[in-house]
Amino acid sequence: MPFNERHRARGLALQALYEIDTTSHEPEEVVRRQLEATIISPDNGRFATELVTGVLANKVRIDDCIRRFARTWPIEQMAVVDRNILRLAIFEVLVDNRVPLRAAINEAVELAKDFGGQNSPRFVNGVLSAVGNLATEIKGE
Repeated sequence: MPFNERHRARGLALQALYEIDTTSHEPEEVVRRQLEATIISPDNGRFATELVTGVLANKVRIDDCIRRFARTWPIEQMAVVDRNILRLAIFEVLVDNRVPLRAAINEAVELAKDFGGQNSPRFVNGVLSAVGNLATEIKGE
């Protein structure tokens, strides 16, 4: 599947996670509404849904990882968009493990450029590079 379609699916997942993180809306409803409002292939719709579901199912573990590698930024004080970009990428790298590390980091940095603040890309890249070092150690590469 072309990069731009997967990138759009990740952007959709990020928007859903952002809404879920900032409201009391039900995740299934948020994802359904996001999918209805976006022109996206069924495969990429499933991919976006899997990302949201996976992040939410592993949120405690993922957030512990963020706390470990972004110690100077309490997760509760982090920009909501940055926090959820990190959650997506860490899910893809450490849990889902279907995307190469560099690809996941590059995608997260692109999402940070698209949705985050001026310093978001550098922040996201720094945290994910540290996470990537851990992932590499775990895999013995």
